[in-house]
Amino acid sequence: MFLIEEELKKLPAKPGVYIMHDEADEIIYVGKAISLKNRVRQYFQSSRNKGPKIEQMVTHISRFEYIITDSELEALVLECNLIKEHRPKYNTMLKDDKSYPFIKVTVQETYPRVLFARQMKKDKNRYFGPYTSAGAVKDVIELVRKLYQVRSCSRSLPRDAGKDRPCLYYHMKQCAAPCQGYITPEEYRENIRKVIRFLNGDFQPTIQELTEKMQNASDDLRFEDAMEYRDLIQSIRKIGERQKITGYGEDDRDIIAVAMDDSQDLREQDAVVQVFFVREGKLIGRDHFFLRVARGDTRAQVLSSFLKQFYAGTPFIPREIMLQKEIEDRELIEEWLSSRRKQKVYIRVPKKGTKEKLVELAEENARMVLSKDRERIRREEGRTIGAVKEIENWLGMEDILRMEAYDISNISGFESVGSMVVYEKGKPKRSDYRKFRIKWVKGPNDYASMEEVLTRRFTHESSSEYDSFARMPDLILMDGGRGQVNIALQVLEKLGLDIPVCGMVKDDHHRTRGLYFRNREIPIDTTSEGFHLITRIQDEAHRFAIEYHRSLRSRDQVHSVLDDIPGIGDTRRKALMRRFKSLENIRDASLEELTETESMNAASARKVYEFFHNEGPDRQEPSD
Repeated sequence: MFLIEEELKKLPAKPGVYIMHDEADEIIYVGKAISLKNRVRQYFQSSRNKGPKIEQMVTHISRFEYIITDSELEALVLECNLIKEHRPKYNTMLKDDKSYPFIKVTVQETYPRVLFARQMKKDKNRYFGPYTSAGAVKDVIELVRKLYQVRSCSRSLPRDAGKDRPCLYYHMKQCAAPCQGYITPEEYRENIRKVIRFLNGDFQPTIQELTEKMQNASDDLRFEDAMEYRDLIQSIRKIGERQKITGYGEDDRDIIAVAMDDSQDLREQDAVVQVFFVREGKLIGRDHFFLRVARGDTRAQVLSSFLKQFYAGTPFIPREIMLQKEIEDRELIEEWLSSRRKQKVYIRVPKKGTKEKLVELAEENARMVLSKDRERIRREEGRTIGAVKEIENWLGMEDILRMEAYDISNISGFESVGSMVVYEKGKPKRSDYRKFRIKWVKGPNDYASMEEVLTRRFTHESSSEYDSFARMPDLILMDGGRGQVNIALQVLEKLGLDIPVCGMVKDDHHRTRGLYFRNREIPIDTTSEGFHLITRIQDEAHRFAIEYHRSLRSRDQVHSVLDDIPGIGDTRRKALMRRFKSLENIRDASLEELTETESMNAASARKVYEFFHNEGPDRQEPSD
């Protein structure tokens, strides 16, 4: 038995992280301390003014544990990692995690490429960003390729030079075809230098060069070329307009402010943090983040929590961070961020001038987003968390976080497949979806197929704790009534698992009318958010199974048709599919395109062409 009073006496006077657990052994709070002995004891001293959040949290503490560190900085890093991993109920939490795209220039290659990247890695490449819009990044990359004709292919050059004909981008004047030796490495490198200058925001030389070309084309009566140069100039100016000059300095800085809801909820309130991203003196974008904070938390506390969560997850740390309020652990967070950036990072609260105005502008934007989106947020929570609460009430359960639903598809006697979809907090978690190709059951037997799917799912050995199969559901939803539920319960009993199983019962029109749970049918309100959530889950499980089934049927048809062509074996079939992606594209390809395909010669290309154009033996077309 864990006796809190006894364990408090054993706490060391050393820095570290403390972890609070409730009766279900769930982690409900994570914090750091310079002295674990002093900090943890404060939670259990009645004379302390703890605030409503802490007072409520303490009533749920069943036990605590702690991890000793060598310094407060190490404790901060460990606290950030544990909060991100466990998302404790009483820590201030970001509602969503975002990653920002970069533009990567592979300068270590002989013929570098300009690519879209989600992460900034410690390699020899050049990275530009982060940008706040993936669409904007793709627009810039497309413009750069048009301007400087840099390659986008994954060929290994110069090793693979001359092996294939130049691609479509060469004919579209978006690649200088280094794969054919049409441009020297030195000339190509000069183009890359211009790309880097452009990505650094120096647009004027490019605009001047294009203006001269436009004028020369117009003088030579090449009006189409002149219009193309004009369009490129306009595109560059649009990119430039997005990067508004802030009017001071050339440093990278983030400007952060928070707005908090003033509603009278006794436990929680909404908050929005607005971040302005300034890179090399230019405001390149902004973003906002929704948080759920406890009543009584101050703006300084929210900002401190936000900084630790946000910068633990982003690869780029600016040189300066400007806040609207002083935070208690500013020096410690500065030290942590400096160690991540490998350069000194400053956290400042401007008191006057342009910098203060920018912080005020960020706060005004945060208030506007909070006001505008408050009702939308609450409606969304009603559709998700609120809907889950309704399901909990119907079933007499509590704390349903993760729900898994299953479906079987075996259309037209074609082999059976199974689907598993996952919803967490009422939202689909698509990264955890899984599909099953039925292996043990012959013929269309839904019950036996479902037994196989569930057995494979719950006996799967997870490779890591992040594997979808490593987490057990709080509730299993079956697309059917008593029969499907009993199959699931038999599998779970055989495996020694105790997981509630609920069936989604349909009426004569195949619409959900109720839930089958613990040997009885529970009627549900068909106008409620809980009903709509169950319907969405049911439809999603069915859609995912049908989609997988369709892909298998399509793959089977493509393979069988290509196998009917004399001289087209496995290697050539794969080469055709790699290049053309679908049977329809192969059918529509010209003889020249087929001949240019890897592993194909003139004779095999002729056989494929004749096969699809009725110039060869009779054959059966694939059905839809």
